Amino acid sequence: MTANAAASEPPTVLVFGDSLSAGYGIDVDQSWVALLQKRFEETGYEHRVVNASISGETTEGGAARIDQAIATFSPELVILALGGNDGLRGFPPARIKNNLETIAQRARASGADVVLLGIRIPSNYGTRYSKAFEAVYADVAAELDIQWIEFFMEGIALNDELLLDDRIHPNAAAQPVLLNNAWPIIRATLDTQ
Repeated sequence: MTANAAASEPPTVLVFGDSLSAGYGIDVDQSWVALLQKRFEETGYEHRVVNASISGETTEGGAARIDQAIATFSPELVILALGGNDGLRGFPPARIKNNLETIAQRARASGADVVLLGIRIPSNYGTRYSKAFEAVYADVAAELDIQWIEFFMEGIALNDELLLDDRIHPNAAAQPVLLNNAWPIIRATLDTQ
C-alpha cells in the first residue's frame, strides 16, 4: 500500500471488548458497535469502526492480543471494554488493573487514544470484592489520564426488558442505550485529537 492510499483511508476506531460489545445473542447488525458506525455517519465523522470484541474474553486474553490488533488495524482510538469476565470469575483486581493498563499503554504507544468502559459485577460477590473490582476502572483512568465511564451497563443491568433471558447480556433493545452511555466520551476524545 502506498502512503497516499493509507492517507486516504478513514481513521479506525477499534472496539476491544467482550460479549457486551461482540453482540452476543443478537444480530450483530443490531449491536451498539454497529450503531456506533451509523452514528459516525449521521454526525459527520469519517471513522471506520472495527469490532475486535470476543465473547468470553478476559483482560489477560486482551493483553495477549492487543499488539496484533493494533498492527492489523492501526486504530486512532481504542475503546477498551474488558473486565466483566474477570470479575465474574473472581480474578484478583490487581491483575485486572495490570492487564487493562498494559492494553491501554500499548495502544497509546502506537499513537492511539484510549477510552475505558467500566463495568460492575453482581452484589453477590461481596462488598469488598465488588468495591475493589469497580475501583480498578477509576484507578486506571486516573493513572493513565484517559476518558472513562463508570458503568457501561447503566440503565440496563437491572432492567429485565433490556436483558436476554440469561439476565446478564443486553438484548437488541438495550444496544442504543449502550451506545448513548459510551458516546459522550467517544465524541469528546475524537474531538480533541
